[in-house]
Amino acid sequence: MFKKFTWGHGIVVALGSFIIFILYMIIYFGNGMKNSELVSDNYYEEELQFQNVIDAKGNADALPIKPVYTQTKAGIRLAFPKEISPENGVVSFVLYRTDDANFDVSNKEKLNITRSIFIPAKILKAGSYTLKVKWKQNKKDFQQDYALQWK
Repeated sequence: MFKKFTWGHGIVVALGSFIIFILYMIIYFGNGMKNSELVSDNYYEEELQFQNVIDAKGNADALPIKPVYTQTKAGIRLAFPKEISPENGVVSFVLYRTDDANFDVSNKEKLNITRSIFIPAKILKAGSYTLKVKWKQNKKDFQQDYALQWK
């Protein structure tokens, strides 16, 4: 069978193998990345405001005691210490789902009596999230980010 295998046959086999490989990559990776998208639709506009985010994170890093989150089966609780008093007790949070923006959660909530906010488990899907917590205190912006895995 390989007695009459010439260099011409080798080129055809090599090109055929390459084409099959490329088609496999297109089909396999094309189907696997259905929900991949940019982090934001307004990327360039938000990039211009990024210095404000850097300043807010710096303000939060300078705090001696920071807000703490805890995960339970019921959801995520974000507790604020007494030293932090957001203006009007209002805190905004965004849960960015790293692989699918359809599962992002954002809200503004007022702190309850225990100085915390609660994100119920029923609105969360299993996966990795970035929790961004923002608040104002004494006319200064603060932002604290947490990476978390919801199961």
